[in-house]
Amino acid sequence: MLKHLFLIFCLYASSMLQAQSLSVDTKETVKDSLKRKAFIEHLGNGYFPTKYFNFDLRYLIKYNQYEALRTGLGGITNDALSESFRVNGYLVYGFGDDKFKYSVGGAYRLAEKTNTWISASYTDDLQETGSTKFLTDKRFFQFFEPRLLNISLFHAHVTKSIGLEHQITPKILSESVFSISHIDPTYNYTYVVGDTSFNEFDISSTKFALQWSPFSIYEDSRQGLKEVKKGFPKFTVQYTKSFKDVFKSDFNFSKLDFRTIYQFGDEKASYSQIVLVAGMANGDVPLTHLYHAYPNNINKETILQRFSVAGINSFETMYFNEFFSDKFTTVQFKHYLKPFNISPKYKPQMVLIMRYALGNMDNPDRHQNITFNTLDKGYTESGFELNKLLFGFGLSFTYRYGAYHLPDIADNIAFKFTFNVSL
Repeated sequence: MLKHLFLIFCLYASSMLQAQSLSVDTKETVKDSLKRKAFIEHLGNGYFPTKYFNFDLRYLIKYNQYEALRTGLGGITNDALSESFRVNGYLVYGFGDDKFKYSVGGAYRLAEKTNTWISASYTDDLQETGSTKFLTDKRFFQFFEPRLLNISLFHAHVTKSIGLEHQITPKILSESVFSISHIDPTYNYTYVVGDTSFNEFDISSTKFALQWSPFSIYEDSRQGLKEVKKGFPKFTVQYTKSFKDVFKSDFNFSKLDFRTIYQFGDEKASYSQIVLVAGMANGDVPLTHLYHAYPNNINKETILQRFSVAGINSFETMYFNEFFSDKFTTVQFKHYLKPFNISPKYKPQMVLIMRYALGNMDNPDRHQNITFNTLDKGYTESGFELNKLLFGFGLSFTYRYGAYHLPDIADNIAFKFTFNVSL
């Protein structure tokens, strides 16, 4: 009887030890899985994480028509160093213009509950002329930025700024910035106001932006609020005001920018997306701060010479520096067909595309030594993409028609690669 009891006890103890061992192994497996997931999320956001500092992959290597090869290092401190402050910066070098560019900044969290941060930065770099960035588009990373390859019109700027970021509600993010910039176009350009001509200038301005996602669902995470379910439509609005004679600023002007994104259908089957962007600038606005409608076509003669990589929301048949506006609207429609189920790992997808742009400019004669058109007649292009054919690459075909159709048929055609990779 004692032998049987002893045998039962041994079997019970053995099973308990085995269960404990499996429990430890399971915990370790879960921990490793979470680490891998976090690491992949960081990479997807463009960061290579280390213990106290996350390297920013956006600054490793790029190419454009002015700087040629651009390479450097950048990054930001993470929560392991401090959850109440962060330091960020980058240093890059352009081989084409033989110049270093850099930025250094920091931020301090004023309130954890509302994710309120006050920040300051100093930047000496380039910016594409005619581009508008929304402050609330805090983080945008692509493994490959196709438009950047062909951009040639940049202006150099030295900017000192102070900003405030505040989460009004989980669905409303606000950000404001006051900045002082000295701007020097890298191209031959003169802006004339009255009897005064400007080849370079100073601008002191404030920006205020709101991003509203009324139908999205958010949850708290270690990185702050995380969107766990996308809801549409999404809205972003931004107001800019420049003040003449404040810190030697040369111009008085204002800008109002708006964007909405609406998506309907099933992303696992077929769905559609509409993106509407509009902007309006009033006052004495130099070309650097106007709108170009995101062109992405190289100024070369043949279709094959213009063969490059299509952007995400750019006009593929519109040539760089062809149009500028002080008031504009663009509408882009994409319909994603259900992926072709060729095999479990090979599922190409066709996307039907239609784009429209409308714009105008009140005083084009003020912008001298540069030639461009306006969009007052309405610009249209349509086409399709066949994505994910091989290693994330696909093909794109777009045709330009309507009021700005060109006499030579080949000049209206854009045939390009596409590139789509997600982690």
